[in-house]
Amino acid sequence: MDVHFEKYQGTGNDFIIIDNRSQTFPVHDIDFIQWLCNRRFGIGSDGLILMETDEVADFHMNFFNPDGSQSYCGNGSRCAVLFAHSHGWIGERCSFRAIDGMHEGFVDDNGWVRISMNPVSACQKRNADFQLNTGSPHYIRFASDVESADLVDIGRSIRYSDTFREKGINVNLVEVLADGKLRMRTYERGVEDETLSCGTGVTAAALAYRFDSNFEGEVMVHTKGGELKVEADLDSNQGFQNIWLSGPAKKVFSGFVDTKHSHDSN
Repeated sequence: MDVHFEKYQGTGNDFIIIDNRSQTFPVHDIDFIQWLCNRRFGIGSDGLILMETDEVADFHMNFFNPDGSQSYCGNGSRCAVLFAHSHGWIGERCSFRAIDGMHEGFVDDNGWVRISMNPVSACQKRNADFQLNTGSPHYIRFASDVESADLVDIGRSIRYSDTFREKGINVNLVEVLADGKLRMRTYERGVEDETLSCGTGVTAAALAYRFDSNFEGEVMVHTKGGELKVEADLDSNQGFQNIWLSGPAKKVFSGFVDTKHSHDSN
């Protein structure tokens, strides 16, 4: 059976997007999902997005990591909003449901997509580092030169430590460039490698920076795949409300994939 897909990227985070409103995609076939995301045997991506109907929201974004596990994905959400907009499902604004609940999305005329993130109630200190959940769990470590750091080695040492081995955690190295400007690199669980960008990680880094520095205002975060903007309000309990993630997204290509080939290549 041929399955139609489209490939999108948001600051270098790339995703396979499939219209699954008919509910015909084999969601329980983890081997097939892993094959689709495999960069040598399949299409290759940082995740799979199934666009589905929802009783309340404009659509349901059903997201899978390359290993078949599920989590919330910020850049994937931005790409999903652009997909829905490009196909005429929505106008300039929408609501969508993800694994962590309801979100809003906006598409502007310049190709930027803005999405709401759920409130973050706590920014937990771990010695000089930070741990917080922005839809997915993140570990933030501030460093002086993130470009030269051995991110994969550092990321794996934290992700597979006794504390995080079972459930996993995303690891981010963050450098403060100037007031309200950060550079970061991310090791993502589920991918188990560095990605060019991570929307929930960018959000976590910006919130940890604001919590630690008392900086007020929007934060621009430079990743290997491009720049993202994070806006948020600090509440009276040192948590964050009204969190918004903004950045570019773009369709890359589309095509068809034969489902039988996933098992032929193993």
